[in-house]
Amino acid sequence: MKLLDFPIVKLVLCLVNGIIIGHYITVSVIIALCISCLLLFTTFIIYLTSKRRFTKNIWFGLFAILTTLSIGILVLTLHNERNFKNHYTHTSVFQERTDSKIVLSIREVLKPSSFHDRYFAEVIQVDSKRVRGKVQLNITKDSLNEMFQVDDKLIVFTHFQPLKSPLNPHQFNYKTYLENHNVYAQVYSDYQSLFLAKNDTHSLKGYAHKIRQKVIQQLESYNFKPDEMSVIKALLLGYRLDIKKDLYDDYINSGAVHILAISGLHIGIILLMLNFILGFLKRFKYGLITKTVIILILLWSFATIAGLSPSILRAATMFSALAVGMNLKRPHNIYNTLAISAFLLLLWNPFLLFEVGFQLSYLAVIGIVSVQPMLYALMRSNVWLIDKIWELITVSIAAQVGIFPLCLYYFHQFPGLFFIANVVIIPFLGIILGYGFIIIILAVFQVPKFFLFDFYELIIHWMNLLFKWIAKQESFLFTDISMNWYLAIGIYLVIMTSLNYFKRHSNIGIVSVLCSILILQSLLFYNKWQVETKDELVIFNKTKHSIIGFKNGKDLQVFHDLDSLTKSNDKIIASYRIGEFINSTEEDSLKDIYQFKSNKLLIIDSLGVYNLNRFKPHYVLLRNSPKVNLNRVIDSLQPRMIIADGSNYKSYVQRWKETAFKRKLPFHATREKGAYILNLK
Repeated sequence: MKLLDFPIVKLVLCLVNGIIIGHYITVSVIIALCISCLLLFTTFIIYLTSKRRFTKNIWFGLFAILTTLSIGILVLTLHNERNFKNHYTHTSVFQERTDSKIVLSIREVLKPSSFHDRYFAEVIQVDSKRVRGKVQLNITKDSLNEMFQVDDKLIVFTHFQPLKSPLNPHQFNYKTYLENHNVYAQVYSDYQSLFLAKNDTHSLKGYAHKIRQKVIQQLESYNFKPDEMSVIKALLLGYRLDIKKDLYDDYINSGAVHILAISGLHIGIILLMLNFILGFLKRFKYGLITKTVIILILLWSFATIAGLSPSILRAATMFSALAVGMNLKRPHNIYNTLAISAFLLLLWNPFLLFEVGFQLSYLAVIGIVSVQPMLYALMRSNVWLIDKIWELITVSIAAQVGIFPLCLYYFHQFPGLFFIANVVIIPFLGIILGYGFIIIILAVFQVPKFFLFDFYELIIHWMNLLFKWIAKQESFLFTDISMNWYLAIGIYLVIMTSLNYFKRHSNIGIVSVLCSILILQSLLFYNKWQVETKDELVIFNKTKHSIIGFKNGKDLQVFHDLDSLTKSNDKIIASYRIGEFINSTEEDSLKDIYQFKSNKLLIIDSLGVYNLNRFKPHYVLLRNSPKVNLNRVIDSLQPRMIIADGSNYKSYVQRWKETAFKRKLPFHATREKGAYILNLK
C-alpha cells in the first residue's frame, strides 16, 4: 500500500511545506488570512462544479494543494506572537533594555542549569502596559527558597535580554530553540528581588502540575534511592528534571532514552491495558461507546498530568484515533492515524514541526509500520519465544531505520547495541508501567511502605544497571559522526526507494534505487569538494581562555591554553571538528606569531610585548587583558583589524572598542560578535 495513496497524508505534506515556507518568509496576518480564504473559497467552488458534472478535475487537486500550503503559512503566522502589536518585543522597554516592572506568570518549569532555576513564563504587564509573549526566566539558585510552580504570578524589576546567537561555529543554537517555543528574550533575577503576587486565574496545566507535584511528594515520602526515584518519576509521570546527567547519558548511549520520555510506547501500552481491563463493558448496551469514552478520558488525563509535551500530545492524539477505530468498529489505517494526529497537532501548534522529538517520534513509527513486516517475514519460527524475540528485534531495527539519518544529523552518534536494550526491556515495560501505576495509587492513598515498594525499586535498579552496562560497551557506541542536512536527505531517499523496490521488485523500482544512489554519491562528492576547498582561520570565543584553529581542507591545527580538565569538558573544538568533517586534528600551545597563507597574525598577551620591527601583522589578537596603549599599538603596527577574544576583561574590551572606533579601525570582540572566521582562499 503506497503511503501517498492516502489523501490526508498528501494534505499533511502540503501543510508541513506551508509551515516551512512561513518559517522562512515573513507574511502579515491579514495577507495570509486573505489568501487562505480566497483559495479555500475557490477550491470549494471547483469541488461543487466537479461534483455536479461527476468528473475529476485537476484544478481541484491543484487548488487543494495551494490552499493547504496557504493554511500552513497562516497557522504559523498566527502562532508567531511577534506578529501582534501588543507583544513585549514592540515596547520601548525591550528595545532600550531599561529596567522596568515586569509581571510574569509561570507556564513551565524547566531543568535547572548549574547556577539558575529556569522557567518559561508569560509576560502579562510591563510597567502599566498590558502585553503578551513568553520569556525564559532565570533565577539565581538559592537553597533557602523553593522553586516556583506553574501559574505562580511574579513581579520583578529588571530588563529584557534579547537572545544571542551561538558564539562559536557548529554549536547548539539555543536562540533558535527558544524562538521555536515563541520565546524571544530572557529575564534574570534572584529570589530576593522577586515578589509573589496573588493570582486568581489557573490554567489546565497549572492544575495538572499541582496534581503531579502532589503525587511526587507522596512517592518521595517512601524514601526511594535518588537514581531509582528519578527514573520512576520520568517513567510514570514524565518528570525528568531530577535525572542525573551520568544516568541520562547511560540511557542515551544504550539506545533506550525513549523509555524515559513518555511517548507512543507508553501510551500504546496504556491503551492495550485499558482495552483489556474494560473489555467486560462490551457485553452491555452502548458498552463499546462507554468503553471508548472512558479510555479517551483516562488517556488524556494521563497525558495532561504527564505534562502535555510534544511527544505525549502526538501519542495521545494518534492512539485516541486508534482507540475510536478499535472499539467503534471503524476502519482504521496506521498511516491515516499518523497523518490525522500530525495534521491536528500542527494546526494546534505549527512550531511542533521543529521539535526534534516530534520528528523522531513520527519517523520511528513510520519506520516500524513500513519496515518491520518485511524484516519479520525474512525469518519465522514455530517456537513462540524465538518468534517473539525476533519480532522485538525487527521492531527495534525498523524504528532505527526510520530515525537513523536524523539521529546522525542531530546527535552525531549511533548506539550499536540498541536492540539488546529494547529486546530485554520492552517485553516487560507493560508490567513495569502497570506495577508502577499500582505503586502510585498506593502512594496517593498513603498506604504504609511494604515489600511491593521495595521490589519495584529493585526492578528499576536492575534496569538502570542493565543500561549502564550496555553504555559501557564503548566499542559498540559510534560517536563524532559528521552529517549535514542534505546528506541526511540523500540517505532517506536511498532508504525509501530501496523499501519500495523490495516490496514490488519492479524495473522502475530498481531504476529509482540506482538513481537515488547516484544522487547520494553526487551529494557526497559535493560535500567532499566543499570541505577540501575550504581553508579558514578561526579565533574561537572561550571565557578565560584562547583557542585558535587553522583548517586546511580536512586537517585542523588547534592552538590553545586549555588545561586537561577544561579541554575534556569543552565541546568547542569537537563541535567544529564534527561540523566541518575534519579527519585529523593536531594540537599545540599558543605562539606569538602566525602566518596563514598571506595573512599574518600577531598575539599580544598579558605581557604586552609587541615590539617587532620588521613584522607588520594584518591582524592583532589581544588576549589575557594586556595593559597596552592601543593607540600606540595601532601607530606602530598599522594592522587591518584588532581582535579581542574571551580571555579579556570586559572593561578592557570596551575601552579598546572605543579606541578602535575613534581610529576608524575594524574591531571584533568574540564575546559580542562570536568567533572571528577568516576565509583563507
